[in-house]
Amino acid sequence: MMDRIFEARNLSRSYGGVCALWLPEFQVERGECVALTGRNGSGKSTLLRLLAFLEQPDAGTLHYYGSTTDPRRDITLLLQDPYLLKCSVFKNVTLGLRLRGETDHLEERYRAAMQDAGFEDPMALADRTQAMLSGGERQRVALASRLALSPRVLLLDEPTAHVDAASEEIIYASVRACLNRGVTVLCATHDRTLFDFLDAREVVLRPRS
Repeated sequence: MMDRIFEARNLSRSYGGVCALWLPEFQVERGECVALTGRNGSGKSTLLRLLAFLEQPDAGTLHYYGSTTDPRRDITLLLQDPYLLKCSVFKNVTLGLRLRGETDHLEERYRAAMQDAGFEDPMALADRTQAMLSGGERQRVALASRLALSPRVLLLDEPTAHVDAASEEIIYASVRACLNRGVTVLCATHDRTLFDFLDAREVVLRPRS
């Protein structure tokens, strides 16, 4: 039996007096893949931000049963429209490591993360800027920057929403490889092909009635 990694009860979050998320009960097991679905406005992105501990709920409880007292060192979130800095691909991918003070073997970790994101020749892109990348490449570079942190939990917000078919398939394979390594994955998506490929457990979010 898998160990629980997230548990939430009566979780709610509002913005400007409007309820963006109401979740009576929610559990995720370690190493599981969960697809968060539901119509726009049902709270998928809000839930991901709460699970990443980037925001706090207005009410309810959220517990993370991880290996550290700071869950943000275990959990990383890839946004639907990730922001890349106006610097090289290498600096973008290794930024999180450098901010953590993990500066040993940066080139090796850059290569590994980029290969995990489907780039066959990572050093060929190392000096490029985000303006020199296609939309699919930018998304995969952003994914590589998260994978470089060796997360225990990977949160994805519509990771294939604005990419070409070739990049979609690469992202599918990259996320599947994470699952094979024991990473817990939660993905907000309308892409049924993605969560079917990942054999994900579907959780349908609904606005509070």
